[in-house]
Amino acid sequence: MSLVPVVMAGGSGTRLWPLSRQLYPKQFLPLLGDDTMLQETYGRLRALDTQPALFVCGESHRFIVAEQLRSTGCDPAMILLEPEGRNTAPAVALAACYALEHAGEGDDPVLLVLAADHAIQDVDAFQAAVIAALPFAEQGKLVTFGIVPSTPETGYGYIKCGDLVGNGPAKIVSRFVEKPAKVLAEQYLTEGGYLWNSGMFLFSARRYLDELQAHSPEILSVCQKAMSSASIDSDFLRPDKDIFLDCPADSIDYAVMEKTPDAVVVPMDCGWSDVGSWSALWAESEKDLCGNTLKGDVMALDTHDSFIQADRKLIATVGLRDVVIIESDDAILVADKNRVQEVKNIVDQLREEKRSEAEAHRKVFRPWGYYDAIENGERFQVKRILVKPGGRLSLQMHHHRAEHWVVVSGTALVTKGETTFLLSENESTFISIGETHRLENPGSIPLEIIEVQSGGYLGEDDIIRFEDIYKRN
Repeated sequence: MSLVPVVMAGGSGTRLWPLSRQLYPKQFLPLLGDDTMLQETYGRLRALDTQPALFVCGESHRFIVAEQLRSTGCDPAMILLEPEGRNTAPAVALAACYALEHAGEGDDPVLLVLAADHAIQDVDAFQAAVIAALPFAEQGKLVTFGIVPSTPETGYGYIKCGDLVGNGPAKIVSRFVEKPAKVLAEQYLTEGGYLWNSGMFLFSARRYLDELQAHSPEILSVCQKAMSSASIDSDFLRPDKDIFLDCPADSIDYAVMEKTPDAVVVPMDCGWSDVGSWSALWAESEKDLCGNTLKGDVMALDTHDSFIQADRKLIATVGLRDVVIIESDDAILVADKNRVQEVKNIVDQLREEKRSEAEAHRKVFRPWGYYDAIENGERFQVKRILVKPGGRLSLQMHHHRAEHWVVVSGTALVTKGETTFLLSENESTFISIGETHRLENPGSIPLEIIEVQSGGYLGEDDIIRFEDIYKRN
């Protein structure tokens, strides 16, 4: 049996706001090192003997996933695009269908299902647990990995272990336990025999689909139909959206693992965290002698046990304890470290008010590069635009705004109406309302321009695309 990693890279970007956003959730951030969490997840697979990994993400994250994998040298088997989030059971069903269709004759690949936003300190222990679990998956068991608990954590679900399977290390799953109250979590640690539910799994593709057929047949039926009508778009595979939207939403735990008689758990003691809050990130991060994690330009006087991160401005604190202060490009969070789970309530309120800070940063990444909205007023907006070498924006027009482009560095290939011409540093051009235009970087270094927009409406939805190499028409 071949081993195929399946990395789930979806997310809503609520728990680590304001650094994490809906369009740029935490798996794409370098929270604990130089690499992003997605890149670290891929890095943990390199020492294992696996087939190329499958990645599952949403439409809005596809180019970020592709770019971050490319920069690490990862050549994925495929990036599967969920038409809409339906939790983990359908996501893995799509991957299982793909893995079986592309497996060798007679092969039933074993899927190693991972989340892209988990932190693991002891990579060797993680890899050893996966290798130890492989024989059980090859025997038809559905393996989940349970984390050896170090504290009475109330933010995780628990797994109660039953008897050993053979000579171990796998044990029968006695039951899954929802996130407990503090007293109950302390009781679990005292009694022993309980593990944190990590949300990582190992099972063969066919066994998983068989269990879906037995316990959640509608999920299986919809996913199989959506995959049978899937289309390939460059590096991405798109299951049929109209079919997939009829799929019920459910987790692997509820849809399969709590119902199958073949669920087993393998303990994993690897310094694992799902980094589900700012306090969890503080616990995983390096600290100074005062117990502080300080990032960026920070001066902390008589400040203790706090997480403080500055992006662009100096942050100075005096006489604080147990706080989280995060300064991003367009928002500042100040919170009691013991109440950071309530940050998601702020995000909910931002969404209700339709504020952009819930969805995206001031700097927005695109497949061709990024733009940074550095200033705006009632009828104008100024953006710094960076286009990667070979990058090409869509051929487009706007109904409500004009644009003035000034090249800061690099060379721009500009299309205006029927004409095409080059602009060098310190040269500029004007795009009038309703004029068809395109910006490209034909050079070998990044192209940087300043764009000044003016008009009665400056929203990103005032774009009519005629041609787009990234197929965003």
